[in-house]
Amino acid sequence: MKAVIIHAARDLRIGEADIPELGVHDVQVRVRAGGICGSDLHYYQHGGFGTVRIREPMIPGHEIAGVVTKTGALVTKVRVGDKVAVNPSRACGHCVFCLEGKPRHCLDMRFLGSAMRFPHVQGGFREVLVCTEQQAVPVPAGLRLEHAVFAEPLAVCLHAAVQAGPLLGRRVLVTGTGPIGALCIMVARQAGAREIVATDLADAPLALARTIGADAAFNMRAEPDGLHRFQADKGTFDVVFEASGSGAALASAISAAKPGAVIVQVGLGGDASVPLNTLVAKEIQLRGTFRFDAEFEWAVDFIASGTIDVAPLLTEMVPVDDAVRAFELAGDRSRAMKVQLAF
Repeated sequence: MKAVIIHAARDLRIGEADIPELGVHDVQVRVRAGGICGSDLHYYQHGGFGTVRIREPMIPGHEIAGVVTKTGALVTKVRVGDKVAVNPSRACGHCVFCLEGKPRHCLDMRFLGSAMRFPHVQGGFREVLVCTEQQAVPVPAGLRLEHAVFAEPLAVCLHAAVQAGPLLGRRVLVTGTGPIGALCIMVARQAGAREIVATDLADAPLALARTIGADAAFNMRAEPDGLHRFQADKGTFDVVFEASGSGAALASAISAAKPGAVIVQVGLGGDASVPLNTLVAKEIQLRGTFRFDAEFEWAVDFIASGTIDVAPLLTEMVPVDDAVRAFELAGDRSRAMKVQLAF
């Protein structure tokens, strides 16, 4: 089968890969669409992130949707011809965290398109994917598969919202308005936030943020004092979703958050300095958020019902044979929000 394969930084090729064998509990999926995520871009642009590096040719991709073409003998959840969104997480099911109901922290996680372990876990940017029955989440026949692809990033944001706590009537700040920040805006608006303010360093994503639910949006490069008025009287925001991974953005969020606020760190960016005195004096809760569990199926339901409309976030579907152009486009924030490969 045809597959997108990253060999090293800036070395992405269309190649051939074997179709995995089908186990009795497995499902074979004909991939139709795959979204390019920030981690995919890190592999393409830099050969990895932090200490995680590509050490062998790897198929990237973990935002995947397609059609079931074969099922194992014991599969009952889906049938041939069903449309599915693929949950990229494959937890072991028996480690301490899986048994505690926290499979996202599995000690033996196999996550599609990841170089965190060696041999690497091959991803979903290929014509045919074999996954477990539990990973193949059915979607309605009438749902466009390019929209079903958004289940994975939306699940990340739904889990971040769970970490944040109640959003009804809250004033919310979202720092960083890439795909995850944009989806956090949508989730906060759907959850009844009273006011949503967004920040970024680029105009294009901020313009989109205003159309999908942000009441105000500030370019912190052009308006470095954009949040100044929200810092008065010890701060304004009840909840912050920090989606940029920037230490500077986190510091500005702490200044604009009110005493007792919750800051959910969604973005990854390595080490950052934190103004601890302010964090402590304002009794701010800084919470991490990592992937998702049940939220993946919630995301499918939200998208299928139209409760959250992901269509405005889709920039372009690029044929898989033109994958290099797709990755270059996805890395250009002035032109793209979410780029998908079409198989």
